[in-house]
Amino acid sequence: MEPKAGDPHEVEGVLNPAATRARDGQLYLFPRLVARGNYSRIGIARVLFDRNGDPRDVERMGVALQPEADYELSEKGGGCEDPRITYVEPWRCYVMTYTALSRRGPRIAIAVSEDLLHWRRIGLATFRPYRGIAFEDVDDKDASMFPTLIPDPSGRHAIALLHRPLFPGTRPEEKLCQVGSEPIDMDRESIWISYCRSVSKGDEDHPLEFVAHHRLACPAEEWERLKIGGGAPPVMCRHGWLMLYHGVHDIPQMITGKTALCYSAGAMVLSKDNPNKIIYRSPYPVLVPKGLLEREGVVANVVFPSGIDRRDDLGAPERFDIYYGMADYRIGVARLDVPATLPQGAAAYRSQ
Repeated sequence: MEPKAGDPHEVEGVLNPAATRARDGQLYLFPRLVARGNYSRIGIARVLFDRNGDPRDVERMGVALQPEADYELSEKGGGCEDPRITYVEPWRCYVMTYTALSRRGPRIAIAVSEDLLHWRRIGLATFRPYRGIAFEDVDDKDASMFPTLIPDPSGRHAIALLHRPLFPGTRPEEKLCQVGSEPIDMDRESIWISYCRSVSKGDEDHPLEFVAHHRLACPAEEWERLKIGGGAPPVMCRHGWLMLYHGVHDIPQMITGKTALCYSAGAMVLSKDNPNKIIYRSPYPVLVPKGLLEREGVVANVVFPSGIDRRDDLGAPERFDIYYGMADYRIGVARLDVPATLPQGAAAYRSQ
């Protein structure tokens, strides 16, 4: 999917889509549509398949969300960016987590829908502090939810949110400027799982509060040394919860002699019964920017997974189609087949 010629909503790109199946089995993408000045909306498009069941095109269906709430607006415009969508079974509805670009900076916003066409905002996620770590007024991105209740650190079942707080100094651009090799601050450079014990979906007057937290994973390999963050939402595979995530490292620029950022994608498998535990983590990226459309665009050298579709419709529950942003300008899709056994000796990093 590429920007549509003549559409001002897409003039600066279509990228980083959510992907989810409707109740009738149709697959929908919710891409970030970028207008001039980096003003972003969240669109909706139905995926069209060929006779073999492979995704080949999309039918645009309009805009799902555009900046309207105070927390989506800023002096320079604002934005609704980078959605992920999960059908959350305890709430019996679709839940969209997205980045709201406000005057305070990027924050995690949440909206819900019964039919994928009409969305109701329930506001920004709020967080209680944890062992001296204040999440509440920190930039935050890359959020997605588990579809079922999972146990929090005390063993109580709760709604669970994956997210990546951007504490000062932990953005890849900031780390790239650091002199020497700074030690990793595992608390502040990690993907976290935060837990909400409320059974209510909440609303803009009563936002969801996440009261417990678990540090899931921090940067470990060279390809993710500058940053890791969530990608596509967790989905069940034969081994446990499959989670695609992104990692950032720097690469040399031959012409300028300087370095540039490179975004790749890795895979984790979390324990089915205790998703706080990582049972597999790919030591090397499973998707890297190789083709011209991934290496050239608004931001070069980027593959950014944000949508995942398990191909139950083809009778292939271990095949997953991964929808991802390409160079922050267009959308691609890749196929991932989960092997019968996990690779032996591969890294399985524990957070604690």
